[in-house]
Amino acid sequence: IVTNGGVGVALAAKRATETIPIVFTSGDDPVKFGIVASLSRPGGNVTGVTFLAVALAGKRLELLRELVPDAAVIAMLANPDNSNTESEVREVEAAMRASGRQLVVLSAGSESDFESAFSELRRHQAGALVLGADPLFIGHRNRLVALATRHGIPAVYDRREFADAGGLMSYGTRITAVLRQAGFYAGRILNGAKPADLPVQQPTTFELIINLKAAKALGLIVPQATLLRADEVIE
Repeated sequence: IVTNGGVGVALAAKRATETIPIVFTSGDDPVKFGIVASLSRPGGNVTGVTFLAVALAGKRLELLRELVPDAAVIAMLANPDNSNTESEVREVEAAMRASGRQLVVLSAGSESDFESAFSELRRHQAGALVLGADPLFIGHRNRLVALATRHGIPAVYDRREFADAGGLMSYGTRITAVLRQAGFYAGRILNGAKPADLPVQQPTTFELIINLKAAKALGLIVPQATLLRADEVIE
């Protein structure tokens, strides 16, 4: 079984069987949620790849603040039904405490919540937005990017697909590499390897994508230092 979609999906698969091998992908810590015993020795019938989407939330906020240093209020859009959300919010809150800025957490558990969430964002006079790492959001990335554009809100995302869709900035692991590694593990298991003997893989490289066209539409000037750190600049 190969699961993609986060901790909840991996746990559901683990509860369903203790014998069929499972390869998961997850944006949060699989040890914390009891998916595996440890990263180096997962044990049992489960192994996989963690792409650290939650752990990178603070870094995404830091990069966003380089573009909008005067934003006194920053909003975070999160899915309350995602098991990763609590951890990700804590990461962003920790990064915000050092800045002296105010964080407003907005909830969206379905596509029908997007409009009201962005209206709430405007009511709080948020100057920027951190989008939580969530399968619902990636599935509706075009809609969310369009809403951020319409409301004139600079936003940072966890995957390059958002920047490709017109979003301002993304920072995270290339998801295609994560899925390729999961497929590689599935192949090894089909050839006789045991999940317990395959350490949980973690990414070693992360990519920063900046969409200059989006920045121009928002009236933002991207600092040269930020541009130099970018892995790709979309013009």
